[in-house]
Amino acid sequence: MTFLAARHAQSLWSGTSVPERRAIMLRFHDLVLDRQAELLDAIQLESGKSRSDAFDEVLDVAVTARHYAYRAARLLRPTRAKGALPLVTSTRVERAPKGVVGIIAPWNYPLTLAVSDAVPALLAGNAVVLKPDEKTTGTARLALELLQEAGLPENVLQILEGGAEAGQQVAAECDYLMFTGSTAVGRKLAAQAGQRLIGFSAELGGKNPLIVLESADIERAARGAVKACFSNAGQLCISVERIYVHESVADEFTERFVALTKQLRLGQSWTDDIGHLISEEHLQRVASFVSSAVSCGARVLTGGTHDGLYYSPTVLVDVPHHADLYAAEVFGPVVYIETFSTVDEAVTRANDSTYGLNASVWGAVRPAREVASQLQAGTVNVNEGFAAAWGSVDAPMGGWKQSGVGRRHADEGLLKFTESRTVAVQRLVQISGPTDLSRQGYAKALTTALRLGKRFLR
Repeated sequence: MTFLAARHAQSLWSGTSVPERRAIMLRFHDLVLDRQAELLDAIQLESGKSRSDAFDEVLDVAVTARHYAYRAARLLRPTRAKGALPLVTSTRVERAPKGVVGIIAPWNYPLTLAVSDAVPALLAGNAVVLKPDEKTTGTARLALELLQEAGLPENVLQILEGGAEAGQQVAAECDYLMFTGSTAVGRKLAAQAGQRLIGFSAELGGKNPLIVLESADIERAARGAVKACFSNAGQLCISVERIYVHESVADEFTERFVALTKQLRLGQSWTDDIGHLISEEHLQRVASFVSSAVSCGARVLTGGTHDGLYYSPTVLVDVPHHADLYAAEVFGPVVYIETFSTVDEAVTRANDSTYGLNASVWGAVRPAREVASQLQAGTVNVNEGFAAAWGSVDAPMGGWKQSGVGRRHADEGLLKFTESRTVAVQRLVQISGPTDLSRQGYAKALTTALRLGKRFLR
């Protein structure tokens, strides 16, 4: 019944004008800001994050709604393309909605990773069926309430609650599937989408590196690394879990980084830095990664303890390659440090991963940008951990390798929810040629036209 209602609602919604949809999203933008206290309470209640980390979600959704509200008309209007024959063929490309978009969202950013994908899908004229994680359905429902208060018609966005079975229903019935979550689940959903021949986009796991060059401002790099590693208690696909420091500044950086890490406050108020982990099960998973690494020979410079669901920010060194956390995504407030001698060595180690989601380079801008251009990652931040690239919503965001397919943000973040339709109108002369000219004569005429076209047509 959910998808039946969605398809009926979509048939009406797609008939609304883009300016009407834009007005709804701009009202939603205002409601998100005006009622942010309610949203922050809901996010914190369900996810356990600090107040400032919860505010990041409010900020992100407002920015995304504003960006696509103003961008949609230009992206969705028909565009002209070069015709088959100059002057007599006029060609344009139209954009139509996919239909019903399915979004399967995770628990770690229950507002951002549900609504920020729904916004462009809705603006493109689609209906959306959203399946939030079972732990964070309340945040999703509050977001739906605000969208409907802004003017979104009933059933254009619906929430389907439940676990894996609900996710399977979404994957089995939607016309396009957007997923954020683990690489293992993403691979299964991609196979299912492939069997159905529907579009699929996914942001998956990451084991994101941070490189500190010899030219880095160490104080700035250490403070930035703390934010990059421990925001949202490390429960962030683009957070840093590996740090590579040039040997000439390794001691200075490590000492300062550890000292700053020890100063972090655990709690949920505005003055606290890190909230708690999502569940006891997840806490045990994070703790087991650390204890296993220690048993393999790793040393803990700080952290490695917990109080309830609060896991202390943890910094490791001497992590052997065979330890699980060396290559696996921990998804918690855990990072290890290694040193390097040459830039080539740092780049090689940073790229030595099945993942390629995000990376960070700290140093003088020119050499740092040169390093950034060699990294196998969808986003690379210079002198920032992840926020600069993520916050640049006019630029694409997504992963290389096993970190995902497709992109969110930028024009692609909306256009992926559309189908293109090429409409070509032929005038005066048919493509097959005039009836009073032989085929050989027409072939010669086209050959001459092609030779001239090489010189004069671009």
